[in-house]
Amino acid sequence: MSFLIKRSSPSHSLTLSAFLSPFIRTYRWAFLATLLFAVAAMVVETSLWPSLLRIFLDTMLRNQSATSAALSLGSFIKSDSFMAFVALMGAWLLMDVTYRLYGFSNAWLFPRFEAAIRKSMLQHLMEHSHAFFANHPAGSMANKVNDISRGPTRIFTILIGQLIPVLCSAVVIAAVFAKLSYIFSVIFLCWAALHIGIALYFAPRCNQRSEIHAATRSTVQGRIVDIFSNMTAVRIFSRQSFEYSEFLPGQDEEQQQQAESLFYIEKMKIVLGLAAALCIGIGEIGYALFAWSRGMITLGEAILVVTASWGITGMLWMLSNQLPELFKEMGVCNQALSLLQIAPEIQDSADAKKLVVTHGDIVFDNVVFDYRSAKKIASTEENASSKPNINVIHYRKTLPQTIHLRASEKVGLVGESGGGKTTFVQLILRYYDLQAGRILIDGQDIRHVTQASLRENISFIPQDPLLFHRSVLENIRYGAPEASDEAVYEAAHLARCDSFIKQLSDGYDTLVGERGVKLSGGQRQRIAIARAFLKNAPLLILDEATSALDSLTETEIQESLYSLSRQKRNCTTLVIAHRLSTLLDMDRILVFHQGRIVEDGSHQDLLAMKGRYAKLWEMQRGNI
Repeated sequence: MSFLIKRSSPSHSLTLSAFLSPFIRTYRWAFLATLLFAVAAMVVETSLWPSLLRIFLDTMLRNQSATSAALSLGSFIKSDSFMAFVALMGAWLLMDVTYRLYGFSNAWLFPRFEAAIRKSMLQHLMEHSHAFFANHPAGSMANKVNDISRGPTRIFTILIGQLIPVLCSAVVIAAVFAKLSYIFSVIFLCWAALHIGIALYFAPRCNQRSEIHAATRSTVQGRIVDIFSNMTAVRIFSRQSFEYSEFLPGQDEEQQQQAESLFYIEKMKIVLGLAAALCIGIGEIGYALFAWSRGMITLGEAILVVTASWGITGMLWMLSNQLPELFKEMGVCNQALSLLQIAPEIQDSADAKKLVVTHGDIVFDNVVFDYRSAKKIASTEENASSKPNINVIHYRKTLPQTIHLRASEKVGLVGESGGGKTTFVQLILRYYDLQAGRILIDGQDIRHVTQASLRENISFIPQDPLLFHRSVLENIRYGAPEASDEAVYEAAHLARCDSFIKQLSDGYDTLVGERGVKLSGGQRQRIAIARAFLKNAPLLILDEATSALDSLTETEIQESLYSLSRQKRNCTTLVIAHRLSTLLDMDRILVFHQGRIVEDGSHQDLLAMKGRYAKLWEMQRGNI
């Protein structure tokens, strides 16, 4: 079952109840059954059982008064006392059965409910843009997904399993007490109203403190994940003490916020306890003993009042002990909903179609892009990191108005760091949307094709290889999940990584560790290249993809890449490289400077221009 978060309503109006509504509707009958079982079990325990106990005791006393002789077993079985005893045991059995049915209903409902929320959150977040994930720590997001999936289960467990059943039991008890004396019912209802009023008074403040604590806790956990993810850097620079000292202020704040939240709840419990002692202890139970001593009620009825009052008080006190958890989870869930306040920045248009690549032509038509205008997501959260106002790609009239990368061309991208090379390819991948102009692939505007089909047609090998904490085989097969093992082995052979894979402890079944930390940089890079070989897309982009390799391996892989390009006649290849010697076989080279393409031509043409490329070439050759 798949759930999609609707974006038709304004994201800022999203509340926890609105978010949970579609999930509740889906499992409404299971929720109803769970609630009915819980109410039935508690009513039996707090009302039916004490009432039957009253009947049993009164009949026993009547029988004892009727005769001074002890009843025989046969006489007892035939007496109304025995029938009252059977009813009492039947209530016991009914209470146990309804509690078990409630437990089984819980076991069926909440795992499905929680899984549905988690799937929906993951599906929603995966639609966000590259900028969103650059500005939101992975650990903090994972923590919020966990909070919003598990929190509602805890909330509904308290509401369905305790709060609503207790309130229903209170109504039944008030009705039972009214049959004895309206005074019992009035005292009980006054206490119930006072208890609820106190809880409602403290609830908003408890919820507010819980939300503040949830935000600080999420920040602290995100910091921990950030430290663990970069533990290699921490060790290299011997910054364990530094990271610990930087972590302490946030942890101290989280500790303070949690303590304030819990202390406030304890203050609420003090007021609730005083109300219970005054109304139930002195009022209800005290008056029951007084009425019995004056012969106004029977002993069984007095025991009924005491047992029912004590039972419902115990239930409400247990409920008050759960209020910290209830308020905490509501605060945590509301804080986690912040992830849903941001609609995906890059979305498919209503008329988006699948991209069909027949040749591999790429055209930049009067493209204007500025990071300063693409930071909508960063401004939505207070702690979002901002991108410096650099890397502006802007094609002006002094440059060719149209940049045309023809089918099957091998195009190199060079220039100083921050000049716009990576941004150029990220725009092709539609990691960001343009401020003006358009990008066409075989005449199709990438804004009017689905993002999935766009990226399915591009094999992108980044400078920093992206590996999952899975086996080598799974990481390579990620390029084509349906590929056979033999196809994976062939791709590994082309990427010159099959030899070292076979030497690993479990070969292709070896787990590579988080982000591939168990492998060297060159090994990770070759696995990423093998994955691109396996994908075999018509557009190939390499962002310093061979920079971590030795010269011999780099040459071999380049030969394989060029062989792949020749085999697929419409395979257009873009290569970002700082080592210009790796671009000698390129059909064209684009030279970037401060976000603009300032030169365009083959290696020999660019040398003849004696411009920036020629200067870079001479510098790398050492002829400064």
